[in-house]
Amino acid sequence: MKQQQEITFQSLTTNEDVLIGYSDNDIVVVDSIQQFAEVQSAHVAMNAIAICTHGRIQAQLNGSTLDLCKNQIAIVPPNVIVTDIMISPDLNLKALFLTTRILQSFLREKMSVWNDLMYIQRQHVLTMDDVEIQFYTQFYDMLTLVIDQGKGAPFRTDIIQSLLRSAILGLCSALTQKLDVPNVVLKRQSASSTHFQRFLNLLSNTAVKHRPVEAYASELCISPKYLSAQCRKYSGKSASEWITEHVLEDIRYYLKQTDLSIKQICDRLGFPNSSFFGKYVKEHFGMTPIEFRNKG
Repeated sequence: MKQQQEITFQSLTTNEDVLIGYSDNDIVVVDSIQQFAEVQSAHVAMNAIAICTHGRIQAQLNGSTLDLCKNQIAIVPPNVIVTDIMISPDLNLKALFLTTRILQSFLREKMSVWNDLMYIQRQHVLTMDDVEIQFYTQFYDMLTLVIDQGKGAPFRTDIIQSLLRSAILGLCSALTQKLDVPNVVLKRQSASSTHFQRFLNLLSNTAVKHRPVEAYASELCISPKYLSAQCRKYSGKSASEWITEHVLEDIRYYLKQTDLSIKQICDRLGFPNSSFFGKYVKEHFGMTPIEFRNKG
């Protein structure tokens, strides 16, 4: 039976092999995640930022290749499946896990830039130069000093969250500069929220994604036509195309990385029956679910 490691607040804070620096209801700071890097596959349930300080790790993120080396940062959105993990013996990763709620609180109007980078441009790795390494090293040293004061220190949580917010804003700034983010993306910072960004967040955090556009529009309190118009305006793709893309990622994972039966996968992904699911897979992958599962 294929095993998948769930990386959640519960699994992080209760595992004795994971070295936790700090945790609260929204944040977990991990000094070393070797224990998770050594599993065959993992479901990362939260927003994750991992810094490679030594060694190298290679993996697949929802089917896309991740190659992370020393002085690189990996940024992983929630509900990503990590598979085919290979690590070097000297690997060392420090990681920060955050709920979407606290990330939105940290970035505020800049959340739109973050979502563009994660979901549209799908940029997940940033290489840092010596100055940037020093920037984050000093932040980490300050964070460690505050954490070491103990839970009884006045305003400890506020100070930790302020430091983390500053570091994440710095990371967001570095991403926009290094990846040459278009001005149209940066201008969208002026809006506190857009329906498109809310749709991306809703879609990424929904377990059963195979739903009509109307269902998502209803939760966002807008019309399906307006939702698709907003999606096309900001990404060049319709709402239905975004839904299909995410559904296919889930199908690929469950067929390739689990031993769940076709019926179980249908139920989990919200398909009415195996026949409908088979036609859907055949249409998008050019083969039946069994053929796709058994293919190389």
